[in-house]
Formats: sequence, C-alpha cells, structure tokens
Amino acid sequence: MFSRADLPESIPLFPLPGALLLPRARLPLHIFEPRYLAMLEDVLKTPERLIGMIQPADDAGERLHTIGCAGRVTQFNETDDHRYMITLSGVSRFRLGKVEDGFRPYLTAKVSWEGFERDLGAAEKDPGFDRVPFLDLLARYFDVSDLRTDWESLEEADDELMINSLAILLPFATEDKQALLEAPSLSTRRETLAALMEYALAGGTEDNLQ
Repeated sequence: MFSRADLPESIPLFPLPGALLLPRARLPLHIFEPRYLAMLEDVLKTPERLIGMIQPADDAGERLHTIGCAGRVTQFNETDDHRYMITLSGVSRFRLGKVEDGFRPYLTAKVSWEGFERDLGAAEKDPGFDRVPFLDLLARYFDVSDLRTDWESLEEADDELMINSLAILLPFATEDKQALLEAPSLSTRRETLAALMEYALAGGTEDNLQ
C-alpha cells in the first residue's frame, strides 16, 4: 500500500475518454499506440509504476479534466504483435497541475495529491446502502440496456467493490464518468450511479445520458 510520501510530484498521463479508474479498483487496458508503448516502457523502470488516467474535457482532446486517478501497473502481458494487455490498480486520485514540456511522446504533468488522503486508506463503507432497491434498479437498467452480469458474484461483493466496479464498467458518457470519479464519498458515488440509471430508464435509452 502506498503512503503519501511514496507518491511522486509528476506522473505520466493517459488521457482516455470514458475510461474510469478508482482507488483500490482495477482497470484493464490494451496498449498499442507507439507513444503509450513508450510510456509503459518508461513506467516499468520506475519504482512506483504509476500511470495517471485522466479524461479529456473536450471532443478534440485539447483540454483535460482537472481530476484523474493514478494506478500502479500490477499486471502486463505482451502479445505476439508487440502490444500489451495491462492492469492498473487504482492508488489515488490527483489534481492536475502544470503539464510538463519535454521530448517524450506522451504527456507528463505535475500533480497534487492533497484532498485525496482517504484514497490511500482501507476500503470505504457505505452505511446507508440498501442493496435490495439498488439491485432492483440495476436489474431494470441491465434489462433495458441489454447487459449481462454474474449476479451471484455481484451480490456477494462488498460495498466498495460493487459500487466502484459498476462505475467503471457501465456505459455512461464521459462527463458522467467524471462525476463518478469526483464523488467525495462512496455514498455519493452510489447515489450518482442510481441517478444515472434512473435517468436512463426514464428516457428509455442510454443515449439520453449523452
């Protein structure tokens, strides 16, 4: 487990719309662009092995959201065509500082970890979480969206694993994913998830969230 002192002042950035990483959650990624292959090669040489996942704030990708989440590369496998399948394990959210100039083909930036101390601790609990109505809402959302899941595993998951996994996996718009990332607590994230599913059900289609 990382401590605040272990976290570097600057990290490489991987801007990817719709890709959400959360503390203590896992995100699989397929790395194939040359600039991100170079990034991965450099990251694996560092003791922290951190990559900062961050979402673009516009369609052109010229602006970035101010809050992202750093993950440690915990698994990586090279394919026959020299691409990589990696897994990031979420460490902490960060606030974006100055994007650094340099000769690297990928972005790096100064970041601040202040305000996200809870991310480095134990798994969060959600004392107000009533699973029965939430799972009923989720089942209706899955039915309308033609999605499938392993309900037995989902029902047995602890609060944080369930809520964060759904936040990562459900096909919400980029801005909605950002709202889930920035939620100040697990309870707020669960409430945001529920609101997004209810909104989709009210409109009858996921397109209404775009």
